[in-house]
Amino acid sequence: MMRVNIFVEGQTEETFVRELLYDHFQRQNIYLNPILVRTSSTSKGGIVSYEKIKRQLHIKCSEDSSALVTTMFDLYALPKDFPGKDSLPNTNDPFTKAEHLEQAMREDIGHQNLIPNLILHEFEGLLYSNPNAFKEWFDQSIVDKLQRERDFFPSPEHINDSPMTAPSKRIISCCPSYNKPLHRSLIAIDMGLDIIRQQCQHFDKWLTYIENIRL
Repeated sequence: MMRVNIFVEGQTEETFVRELLYDHFQRQNIYLNPILVRTSSTSKGGIVSYEKIKRQLHIKCSEDSSALVTTMFDLYALPKDFPGKDSLPNTNDPFTKAEHLEQAMREDIGHQNLIPNLILHEFEGLLYSNPNAFKEWFDQSIVDKLQRERDFFPSPEHINDSPMTAPSKRIISCCPSYNKPLHRSLIAIDMGLDIIRQQCQHFDKWLTYIENIRL
């Protein structure tokens, strides 16, 4: 069985890996192990500094070269010291930006078993794969607002990342009662992995790579 250690930013992503990705990959003889990034000696979660996570990734990659190490970090609000941020290509294409930063991270860590991955632009972007999944928790008018927002972009991964228009900001604007710790992993689980993969090509590319790689 191939082992894949997935560094995640918070408990939502950890739940997502355990509840939505784990069984899918286990059927392919791939074991996923979500790891919350540690930001201090007393707390876990979130990326406030690249230097704080670099050492954690390096240690995990060095522990066992037969296991993969990957990440599930939001592109939105990456810290300023993240590799490649000072040389981002001048383009509006989110995939080009994400791949540039992932490659810079891969080169900086320098381990062959590392697969850098960034979520475009944050976890809430995945939820726009099917706004209808929100109706379990919210009324139809909110679902309709979210669908109109989704229809404005080529894909959920194109929903942009400014402080006012990032996916989570848009959802909260449409639905002030949206509770990130409570709702986002549950909505994603209700939505299902297949729909998210169909709608989010960068996310799907990451999972496909893991499915096909053999160390």
